[in-house]
Amino acid sequence: MDLSIIIVNWNSDEYLAKCIPSICAWTKDVSFEIIVVDNASPSGDIDRIKQLFPDVKLIRSKKNLGFAGANNMGVSHSSGDYVLFLNPDTELNSPAIDIIMRETKRLPHAGIVGCKLLNPDLSVQTSSVMSFPRIWNSLLKIEYLRLRWPKLWGIDVLFSATQKIAEVEAISGACMAIRRDIFEQVGRFSEEYFMYSEDLDLCYQVVRAGFKNYCIGSATVVHYGGTSSPRPWQTAAKTKALLLFSRKNYGLSYSRLFRLAMVLNAGLRVVLLAAMRLFARLFRVRNALEPTWTRWSITLRTLLKPGESVAEPLAIRSAS
Repeated sequence: MDLSIIIVNWNSDEYLAKCIPSICAWTKDVSFEIIVVDNASPSGDIDRIKQLFPDVKLIRSKKNLGFAGANNMGVSHSSGDYVLFLNPDTELNSPAIDIIMRETKRLPHAGIVGCKLLNPDLSVQTSSVMSFPRIWNSLLKIEYLRLRWPKLWGIDVLFSATQKIAEVEAISGACMAIRRDIFEQVGRFSEEYFMYSEDLDLCYQVVRAGFKNYCIGSATVVHYGGTSSPRPWQTAAKTKALLLFSRKNYGLSYSRLFRLAMVLNAGLRVVLLAAMRLFARLFRVRNALEPTWTRWSITLRTLLKPGESVAEPLAIRSAS
């Protein structure tokens, strides 16, 4: 068996019904198995997936193990020489898996290999490629800057017509391939993370082990993105995960500076957004800043009280 495709499901069976047929339709040069790990979904009809696709191996977890834990469970039930971690809310629109596997086998010291993720309108998701979180790029994390100077952020492969493959720091967990023995060597996904940044952490461990991560710009996958969890919860969980990544990989001193920089950054944005909201109310103009205000308010609160439950910031959404 060449490849085991691991898909973690949580209330995403409608997307799975599109994802699985797209894999079968576009993947012709690789022998593969599909393993779906249902992460104790409270709703949805995962049994329907088994009925529609009887060849899919369905693993039911009795509790929600988080993204890292469920993927590790899927690997334990797999047999491929390579493993591809794929989000359920993805859909192949190209022979992406064939391309990824072909290039992975010939790239020097290949660790994790990913592709170009596309929005439903086929525009590029810049999150396809990531940098390891540091103080400077956390302060300057503005989408306009990433799009204006993609090379500075290491995402130029996503927009280049000629650059097909590029070495990058990190790959999005929505679609990432790795050789099984390397995955085992670096300790699998760290289950310290419940959700978010486990892909960053895995990429970091792979680089520390002496391998290289690559993005293949000629392989594309549509990623609908962020469909299974409320956005306020996502914001709080992502913030906590970044703090954990910094503390785990950079040490206590740097992680304290990292958190302080994030607090100052979020605080400044909240102050500016508060002034803009006040302006909008005074002049009775349409205020389109509420989602941004909510996101940064939750980020700041989470940074100031990182021990709080990630469910609590939902109250901010209803109160704002």
